[in-house]
Amino acid sequence: MRSPQSFGPPQSDQLERQIAHCHGLAKDAAERGEISAAAKLILTALDHERRLAARSPQVLQLIKPRG
Repeated sequence: MRSPQSFGPPQSDQLERQIAHCHGLAKDAAERGEISAAAKLILTALDHERRLAARSPQVLQLIKPRG
């Protein structure tokens, strides 16, 4: 059972792990001077973050109209 704070399908946890992994790899690549590889990893992490944000309910979807 998922906690009430977790929104979206179970893949959200997987996306969060992938984001953290990409950030770690990007940091390591940047420290080695592999700027191109670091940039690609950062873009991959940003794509995962965008997909994760799209899975959670949007604020306007949570507001109920008065009526």
